[in-house]
Amino acid sequence: MDFGNTKKYIDKWQKTLRLADWDIRFQFVDTEWRKTGDIKIDADDRSAVLLVNRFNPKQDNLEELIIHELLHLKLHGLDQMIETLMECVYGKNEDDPQKAFAYHQFMSVLESTVHDLTKSFLLESGENKELSFGRLAQEIRQEIGA
Repeated sequence: MDFGNTKKYIDKWQKTLRLADWDIRFQFVDTEWRKTGDIKIDADDRSAVLLVNRFNPKQDNLEELIIHELLHLKLHGLDQMIETLMECVYGKNEDDPQKAFAYHQFMSVLESTVHDLTKSFLLESGENKELSFGRLAQEIRQEIGA
């Protein structure tokens, strides 16, 4: 994957997703890390750091990764509101199976929604419209060695 376009893609999608009032920088992760990317957010300061894993074979489309993480930033307020609501309903006990179930369901819906929106934006306005099949490719390699 060519990482030379990282800033260009962040600038493009920050504007497209109407995040211009956020200060966003990126940082490459060059160590063993289970994630393809992540975004760390300081909502009070309206700043964020987008982390990009340069050594994760699960992702082969940088633009797709950046759109995905910026959509998490766009939805951050909603994410935090739902997590706070779950805490109000279920309390702070992390061992509560009902709370764990509700949290898992919420995170599953959030990730699938972000993933679907990412694919839509990428296919409509992306430079590299090729969807990443990195996770499946890795699974296939492990299973059949191809």
